Amino acid sequence: MKIHLLFKKEELDETKLDYSKTVVIFDILLATSTISTCLSFGARAVIPTADEDEARETAKSWPAEEICVAGEWNGLPIEDFSYPLPLSLKQEVANKTLILSTTNGTVAIRKAAAARKVWIASLLNGPAVARKVHAEYEDETILLVCAGSANQFCLEDFYGAGYFLSELTQQAGKVQLTDSALSAKLFYESQADRSEILLAGTRVGGSLLEFDLGEDLYFVSQKNQLETAPYLSGNQIICDRSVSVYNA
Repeated sequence: MKIHLLFKKEELDETKLDYSKTVVIFDILLATSTISTCLSFGARAVIPTADEDEARETAKSWPAEEICVAGEWNGLPIEDFSYPLPLSLKQEVANKTLILSTTNGTVAIRKAAAARKVWIASLLNGPAVARKVHAEYEDETILLVCAGSANQFCLEDFYGAGYFLSELTQQAGKVQLTDSALSAKLFYESQADRSEILLAGTRVGGSLLEFDLGEDLYFVSQKNQLETAPYLSGNQIICDRSVSVYNA
C-alpha cells in the first residue's frame, strides 16, 4: 500500500486523478468534521459546493423543507446560510440534505472528484475511515489531501492526517509512506495526547476561540467518536446509515 500526502489542496493535480487513486480529505477546522458529524446527526446526504453561488443555485432545485444550506467564506458567515459548525447544525440537519459551501474543505472535495473514491476524514472518525480504506483497498495509491487555508498549510489538517495514518498502518501492516506521509505520522505520534491544545494553538483554532466557539473546537478535537465513514458518490457525500448515529 503506497500512501502520499499533499500539504494543501492547491497541490492536487486534478488531471492525474483516475481509478488508480483513492483520496482522503482532511479539513479538521471545520468542513470534514462538520460533514462527518452532520451525517451522524441524521443528515441524508451532504452536497459540497464550490462557492456561495453554486450553493444557492443547487438549493433552488430542492423543496425548502428537505434541505439545510450552510456555509462560510474566509471564516465569515454567508447571508441567509447557517454557519457550518457541527454542534450548531445538530437541530437542523436530521432527515435533510445539507448543501454546504466552505472556503477550503468543500473545494478540496470537489477537486478530488475524479479519483476512484473520495473519503471524508476528521479526528472524530479517523479510525472508521481507516478501516473502510483498508477494507476496500485494491492496490491503488492512497492520496491524503490536507485542505489547508487559502493556499496556506494548516497544522490541524496535517495532525488529522497523521492520526489517520497511525490508525491505518496498524491495520494494514506493511505500507510504503512517502516522506510527506511519514512526517505527518511521526508528528501526530509525538503529539497524540495534545489534540485540543494543538488545535487551539493553530491560526484557525485561535479564531474560533476569539468568536467564543470553544465548545465546537473541543468537540472536533476528540478522537474516535464517530463510526461514520463518509464518501463522495456522484455530487453527494453519503455514508452507511447503519453506523452513522452519534450517541452524545
